[in-house]
Amino acid sequence: MYDETQVKIIDATMTLILEKGYSGATTKEIAALAGVNECTIFRRFHEKKEIVLAALEMPKWNPGLKKEDFVYCGELREDLISFAKVYMAKVTPRMVKISIGLRTAELEGAALSGIMQVPMIFKSVLVEYFTMMQEKHIIRECDVKALALQFLSMTFGFVFLEASFGDTLVGVSKDAYIQRSVEVFANGITVS
Repeated sequence: MYDETQVKIIDATMTLILEKGYSGATTKEIAALAGVNECTIFRRFHEKKEIVLAALEMPKWNPGLKKEDFVYCGELREDLISFAKVYMAKVTPRMVKISIGLRTAELEGAALSGIMQVPMIFKSVLVEYFTMMQEKHIIRECDVKALALQFLSMTFGFVFLEASFGDTLVGVSKDAYIQRSVEVFANGITVS
């Protein structure tokens, strides 16, 4: 797909974006980190935006979350714990930092579809799951789209805070957070 030089350029670009954001990562710095001439960047990629779009196709720089990653047994708490673990295994603090680093007017939304793909997949899985659980009368009647967004926010929120502040703010393990959060969440939506 990409040759060795292109991969070096992609990796250097994304490493700098992690550190400085898209705007702060200059092609001169990218070339130095990749060990190539700055002209090589423009021969391989016409602009910095193309490098980012190429990176978002690579597993190293994209969580690669798929609908098939989420399997369930029909037991609410067990399924939600599984969903949260799958999501948090793929959407790591590193991936959140990349997402934040790519939010700039300079990209003019070019990377937005790649960034949005992961939460959209998770949200659609949750909507489908909560709809099924409502039909089985396991959870209360409610707006399943709003419910899905709440669960997505709860899981993403932990990863975002971990990426932003580390253990200084979080102060609880990911597994403990998942267990406790799912318990509270499930208690609030389960049919009595």
